[in-house]
Amino acid sequence: ITSPVVRQIDKQFLMCSICLEHYLNPKVLPCLHTFCERCLQNYIPPHISVSFWRPLQVMEFYCESCETAMCLECTEGEHREHVTVPLRDVLEQHKAALKNQLDAIRNRLPQLTAAIELVNEISKQLTDRKNEAVTEISNTFEELEKALHQRKTALITDLENICSTKQKVLQTQLNALLQGKENIQSNCSFTEQALNHGSPTEVLLVQKQMGERMGALARHAFPEQPHENSHLDCQVETEGLRRSIQNLGVLLTTSTVGHTSVATGEGLRHAVVGQNTTVTVTTKDKDGELVKTGNAALRAQISGADGTVTVTDITDNKNGTYEIGYTLRSEGEFSFSILLYGQPVRGSPFRLRAVKPCDAPQSPDDVKRRVKSPGGGGGGGGHVRQKAVRRPSSMYSTTKKKENPIEDELIYRVGTRGRERGEFSNLQGISTTSNGRIVVADSNNQCIQVFSNDGQFKLKFGVRGRSPGQLQRPTGIAVDMNGDIIVADYDNKWLSIFSPDGKFKNKIGAGRLMGPKGVALDKNGHIITADNKACCVFIFQSNGKLVTKFGAKGTSERQFAGPHFVAINNKNEIVVTDFHNHSVKVYNADGEFLFKFGSHGEGNGQFNAPTGVAVDGNGNIIVADWGNSRIQVFDSSGSFLSYINTTADPLYGPQGLALTSDGHVAVADSGNHCFKVYRYLQ
Repeated sequence: ITSPVVRQIDKQFLMCSICLEHYLNPKVLPCLHTFCERCLQNYIPPHISVSFWRPLQVMEFYCESCETAMCLECTEGEHREHVTVPLRDVLEQHKAALKNQLDAIRNRLPQLTAAIELVNEISKQLTDRKNEAVTEISNTFEELEKALHQRKTALITDLENICSTKQKVLQTQLNALLQGKENIQSNCSFTEQALNHGSPTEVLLVQKQMGERMGALARHAFPEQPHENSHLDCQVETEGLRRSIQNLGVLLTTSTVGHTSVATGEGLRHAVVGQNTTVTVTTKDKDGELVKTGNAALRAQISGADGTVTVTDITDNKNGTYEIGYTLRSEGEFSFSILLYGQPVRGSPFRLRAVKPCDAPQSPDDVKRRVKSPGGGGGGGGHVRQKAVRRPSSMYSTTKKKENPIEDELIYRVGTRGRERGEFSNLQGISTTSNGRIVVADSNNQCIQVFSNDGQFKLKFGVRGRSPGQLQRPTGIAVDMNGDIIVADYDNKWLSIFSPDGKFKNKIGAGRLMGPKGVALDKNGHIITADNKACCVFIFQSNGKLVTKFGAKGTSERQFAGPHFVAINNKNEIVVTDFHNHSVKVYNADGEFLFKFGSHGEGNGQFNAPTGVAVDGNGNIIVADWGNSRIQVFDSSGSFLSYINTTADPLYGPQGLALTSDGHVAVADSGNHCFKVYRYLQ
């Protein structure tokens, strides 16, 4: 019953027995004509016209336009221009429709029951794991308390033993001294008695005996110097232990769920026998938002039709993305299952087909490499590009006391999240010009923005696209001696060159580069770019001709794991930040390895994924420490000097770095969608 009049009557008034019978009769849908005159006059609001009323009319017709039942009078009244049909003709149709809807929602009951069971099971597992963790924490700290008690007992026991040994030595010496004193006093007393009170005969009789005894006592070497000392201290270094205890234990969790997380890569569907293939899993939470931390329970399995299972290798990038690598040994059809916490990611399981190398199709990029750059193609890299800023736990560890800060300060910041002038979305590279300009690669907005040294907006250019002159994902940026702007375009896989006013001039590296990130220029005018995906460094002439390239994926001196940015020092050496190897590596102009510095951690001189890099006039190397959200300064040999004080306006995932023409440090603060300029004391 949907009539507002009926609802009003139903809620506020009583009906006569006849009207109530019609009201409750499912075969008679009420309208104004189904009520008696008294009920109608008493209970129908005055603004409703009752001029067409005729009591106790049965609902026999149906208006298809209004989707409502009516009596004969209504078909000649307000519904006279509508299509009406006998109610009985549409009754079965509507009953069938309702039954279909009923069946549809009833069919969801098993799904909801299964979902309820699953959620209850996860809730139970969560509670169980919490209880297990509480037990583990309790046991750990009980063991620590036991160990502390044991150490306390051992220290006290050792203390007692040492004290007892020393006391024995001192007591032996004391006994000897007391005995000597007693002997001297006894002889002195006896001799004085004889001298004062003895007869001459008695004195003569004892003179020889007492003289010998006193002579012996006079010559005797008594232990007058201490045979021991009172030094007995307990030194317990507690500061380091206290810090360790305060930071003891890490709680690992993630909001990742399977049904919103996605897997990408050609390796989900196609593979070549004997060749290592990788796919990327990007984790998301229940709302589809990117999860920015690692440690998720990810499992992958590739099963053949004959039941064989291929081993997979999973790499946690610690930023919410994961790489799954595998190598198939036979051709055929496979089922590729990817599970997060036991639940499939979107689209899993995938149908995977493996073919022999001779049957593998040639990609357009392969053809380009052979035609345009024989022997110069970049090797395959497996690093996954960062699409979102993660926040490692160290970002929030602001209680660590850092030593020797350079007393610099924030001069200004420019930007907020947006698409307008002076607004950014995940800015990446930053560069400066000799005439006082700051140039920023606004990555997710697919444009370049130019500012003055004091932060005033000057220029914005760039059009999204994959054609020459367009930008798809600008990351690195550099400015040459002529003022031309070189942009590393990660997704377009080339470097674009623009005039100082933003006019496109040329592109280089197409067909060679796989994912250029940072870019710089050396003293010879060569363009150096770090290829994040290929895990190598390319050196081009300004006309695009390849000079050389070096590097491959790995952990050795000449290998990289996701190189990010490059800089050139005053010796024309190439400085590269090696993101996943948590280090900075230095090479000569020909790509020969010289040295590296840094390791994984939060201490001075350590990194948690370094990104931007710049070199000042004294050869000092300035590095953006992305995961630790700070900027560190090293000398030309890689020894830690200090860090730039950014506490006034903390960084949130810094990317590119550059030195302005007036000697300040400009940093692309990616997570805060702005760039900042700090005073820097060289």
